[in-house]
Amino acid sequence: MKKLKAFTSLALAAVCAFSITACGGSIPANTVNSVADLDGKKIGVQLGTTGDTYASDYEGDKAGTTIERYNKGADAVQALKQGKIDCVIIDAEPAKVFAEKNSDVKILDEAFADEEYAMAIDKSNTELKEKINGALAELKADGTLDAIKANYAGTDEEIGKTPYESPADVDRTGGTLRMGTNAEFPPYEYYENEKIVGIDADMAQAVADKLGMELKIEDMNFDSIISAVTAGTVDAGVAGMTVTEDRLQNVDFTDSYATSKQVIIVRSK
Repeated sequence: MKKLKAFTSLALAAVCAFSITACGGSIPANTVNSVADLDGKKIGVQLGTTGDTYASDYEGDKAGTTIERYNKGADAVQALKQGKIDCVIIDAEPAKVFAEKNSDVKILDEAFADEEYAMAIDKSNTELKEKINGALAELKADGTLDAIKANYAGTDEEIGKTPYESPADVDRTGGTLRMGTNAEFPPYEYYENEKIVGIDADMAQAVADKLGMELKIEDMNFDSIISAVTAGTVDAGVAGMTVTEDRLQNVDFTDSYATSKQVIIVRSK
């Protein structure tokens, strides 16, 4: 019996030595230092995002790259921290937030891809698209868009200094602008004091103010937004949404209101 116990202890110790997470084992060291290192790795993405689309190009390659999809970017980052995946591909601004809140992850200097954000509109709703484009043009010209971005994603001296406030005399007889989003994407949209705030929320509010409309924001899974737009459940999809050829097959897009890039988050050690 003592020999059996000794053998069992040795076997368990051996399993623990080779396990990533079991028995209190250590998290593996980072092995992704550039885009060139992605082959053969486990890549985490948020389901339905541009990062998901781009990462899919690696799926099924000869190197054995696999894609792990999560409903929330935060869940992907948590899996990275636990050693379940090797990296996360996600938009730059939320990546900065995750890196600031988690000292054990970092963003690679090399960008994965550049992109532009716009509002998704149903192809049949050209009138709304034209109205929104007109409002966006005015907001760009008068500096409102830049102030909104700086308030959430500017320098340390800018953040929180220029919150958007609707004019007191707005005539809201133009109806309701229903915005579909996924409030898991700081600083573009996230919850604060049980309210959805962020760059996209303020931008959409400013657009609604220009159009004399009430703004109603509906939170949903990111991969449900395009379907909600085409079904008429919402009027516009606004969630740091990149204009892509695949999405253009189903919806139209307004003019771009922001530029960003996809980046790679890895463990910092």
